[in-house]
Amino acid sequence: MLVLILGLVLFLGMHAVTMKRDRRARLIERFGAGGYRGLYSAVSILGFGLLIYGYGLQRAAGYTVVWEPPVWTRHLALLLNLPIFILLAVGRRPSWLLARVKHPMLLAVKIWATAHLLANGDLGSLLLFGGFLAWAVMARISVKRRPEEIARAAAMTNVAFGRRDVIAIVAGLALYVVFALWLHPLLIGVPVITRG
Repeated sequence: MLVLILGLVLFLGMHAVTMKRDRRARLIERFGAGGYRGLYSAVSILGFGLLIYGYGLQRAAGYTVVWEPPVWTRHLALLLNLPIFILLAVGRRPSWLLARVKHPMLLAVKIWATAHLLANGDLGSLLLFGGFLAWAVMARISVKRRPEEIARAAAMTNVAFGRRDVIAIVAGLALYVVFALWLHPLLIGVPVITRG
């Protein structure tokens, strides 16, 4: 459990540094842009590795059940995860979808975390997905207050639905199918669609 918590603190903590733009600026001033990126990347990679390893240890040791989710929550999670891959495919280039959701990756993380919180009632999952949900909510609040983000959102108000949006939807749906049927069981060790 401690490895998972340490991984979450390092990974999400390092990402939280960017929420405070003055703190980020001080780090860049102190270490230089390249040094800051190196530090940010090293701590994030270490934290991500620890949280994956810690979550695996937690699963291997046996689940500490906090609540028993009903079976229907797994079906709901499967449905909620559908738009995640579309949101991730939207990217940062101007498009109708980007203009509507503004921060597709943060929205994808919020949906992903919520869906997994609904379908998993063990302590490790509550820490992992709850931590990511809390971070994504705080990051979205932080981002929408930045003047450059306000200007960027205003500049995209008249973007029409177009080719980039179609590509994002088609690519996202294809990635969803591939991940749900093959990659989730292969990488995570848990089939998305189970009986019972």
